[in-house]
Amino acid sequence: MIDSKIDIFLKEHGLDVGAIDVLQILNDFRSEMGRGLRGEGGSLKMLPSFISLDKPLVLDKPVIVIDAGGTNLRVALLAFKSSGEVDIEYLETYSMPGVESEISSEDFFAKLAEYLSPVIDRSDHIGFCFSYPAEILPNGDGKLLHWTKEIKAPDVVGEFIGAGLLHALGVKGKGKGVVLLNDTIATLLAGKTLESRGGYSSYVGFILGTGTNSAYVESNANILKYPDLDASLRQAVNVESGNFSLIQQSNLDRAFDAQTANPGSQKFEKMISGLYRGELILRVLKEAADDALFGDFAVQYIRSLSDLTAYDVDMFLLSKENSPLMNSSLSSIDRTMIKELINGVYRRCAKFAALNISATVLQSGAGATANHPVCVNIDGSTYYKSIGFKELTEEYLREILGSRGIAYETIKLDDSPLLGAAVAGLTFLNN
Repeated sequence: MIDSKIDIFLKEHGLDVGAIDVLQILNDFRSEMGRGLRGEGGSLKMLPSFISLDKPLVLDKPVIVIDAGGTNLRVALLAFKSSGEVDIEYLETYSMPGVESEISSEDFFAKLAEYLSPVIDRSDHIGFCFSYPAEILPNGDGKLLHWTKEIKAPDVVGEFIGAGLLHALGVKGKGKGVVLLNDTIATLLAGKTLESRGGYSSYVGFILGTGTNSAYVESNANILKYPDLDASLRQAVNVESGNFSLIQQSNLDRAFDAQTANPGSQKFEKMISGLYRGELILRVLKEAADDALFGDFAVQYIRSLSDLTAYDVDMFLLSKENSPLMNSSLSSIDRTMIKELINGVYRRCAKFAALNISATVLQSGAGATANHPVCVNIDGSTYYKSIGFKELTEEYLREILGSRGIAYETIKLDDSPLLGAAVAGLTFLNN
């Protein structure tokens, strides 16, 4: 009885995972990817990293790494050993300049130079995982477009981060190089640290945390908006897939989107990522309350809830009392109904995540044989901490890619931003 009510509700409101048109979404994803590669607009920016994947990983050579993307910043010195191990000789965490109070451009770069001082003489190569919106240039530097995470350094906007850092280093920066990349490119590149295993035909990076994004390896010959690239090489491309706009929204998605701070943008991200998932599920539960799927108390209680986080949802699925959905006055039937509605949303999110990953794997043209799978490195708290989500996504990946005979392997590498930035520093700066 409960299952039939849930099925009817999900179908009526466009949330039924069985109604997702896999072929249409894959085609639309790849069509938008093609538009972005050709510079024809569309919802996917398809940003080249200018970091080649055709060169072997440089071994036994130290590289300086910076990882910045939130309120903290990490500095490391590491090397990839011929034994296959990663030797982290130095690792420190600092506060991101501009978090506590507003800071000038000069002071911002001076603080970065200060953070690097303990290791600056140990390597000429600096890989900088800079996960704020930036325009990456062919020389490996990047221009900051705007800050996120409440960083208060307005004068840095529009400046080139690598050049500013080298200038602040002064004499210590002579002869050194900086390459910028974002966390999704870093997640992809981290997979390359496993190339000593042999056999990977290509690499994909996928992040599902507060937001979502993906990256994959594309032939330069297909990146027509940069006609001067060496067509014989491949490079990592940042899809910016959270903004995919051809996804079919339900009536609840559209209503939710309209109330966000940026209606009409990041449609795909709003349907699957951790930042939005709790509020989307609350909207679904309120709609179910309006449709009288619950008892009288549950209807009134759900209507009274003003907010719900992804963490609250997972605590409920774990039967933890610190979730607002664990009100003791809710009947067991209502709790079961809530759980099944959440599972319905999770299944849809997982299938969309699998479709995003699948589109990048298919676009890469790799994974044709079982001996040469595509390495898919997946990062992000929402992917791993949402109850049952990883397993659901892997099930859908088997359905989508497995049925097409595409070989792939999903992996999880700790400290992917550090590893990927190190790969970038060694690869790009050893041209």
